[in-house]
Amino acid sequence: MTELEELKSRPLAFLKICNRTLHTFACTHEPAQKSSQAKECNFANSIRIPFFVSIIQPFFFNNLNQIKMKSKQFLIIGLIAIVAFTGCKGTKKISKATGSQEITVPFSESKYKSDKDFFRAKQTGKSPDLATAKKIALQNAKAELAGNIKSLVKRVTDQYTNQRTISNKQDFENKFEELSREVVDQTITDVKVMDEKIFKEQDGGYSYWVVIEVSKQAILDGVSNKISKNEKLLLDYDKKKFEDVFNSEMEKMSKEQ
Repeated sequence: MTELEELKSRPLAFLKICNRTLHTFACTHEPAQKSSQAKECNFANSIRIPFFVSIIQPFFFNNLNQIKMKSKQFLIIGLIAIVAFTGCKGTKKISKATGSQEITVPFSESKYKSDKDFFRAKQTGKSPDLATAKKIALQNAKAELAGNIKSLVKRVTDQYTNQRTISNKQDFENKFEELSREVVDQTITDVKVMDEKIFKEQDGGYSYWVVIEVSKQAILDGVSNKISKNEKLLLDYDKKKFEDVFNSEMEKMSKEQ
């Protein structure tokens, strides 16, 4: 028997069985049926089955392809559900077995990371006193931010001096780095708080999370203002070239985040 014949034979047999079962139930469970009613029931049964089948058969076979397609869709959905359920169950088993619990760190989204236009840093502070917790977090964040900016400025200075003809490169680099540190330290004192969160701990203390940022332009402007007051550095300073190297390093840093 071919696949098509098998598909054709099964639904017809199924429909006949369903119709016969329903009819038998109706005929046998009516209270005190008379023999004439039983005969009418048998006669109705002989007419109902072919009539019922004749209605369903065209609809079934005309939509056979759609039925096959939907069956495949239900199968795929079922498999996905099984995999998802198994994965969730597996995760729960691991957590239960190890006693570990997944923790979401505040400000983990990409918008809180440094990009091509802003330096950013996040830190946390814990203390029984909220003000102290804030102070600790801000100090830690400023220290991290200052370190990141100074490291980038050092790379920019090295590249800048290597790409230009400078009489005394080492002296220029040393003075430029000293000047840059002054700019960074002054800029860090007036950072912008991008976002913050406060958590009340079970022991009654506080956890304070903060994200601070400094714009790239603020650093570039600070460097330019400092150099403009130093005639020796000003002789070897090409503002456009320096900013091009600075922007290139900012692009690299943002891609590494």
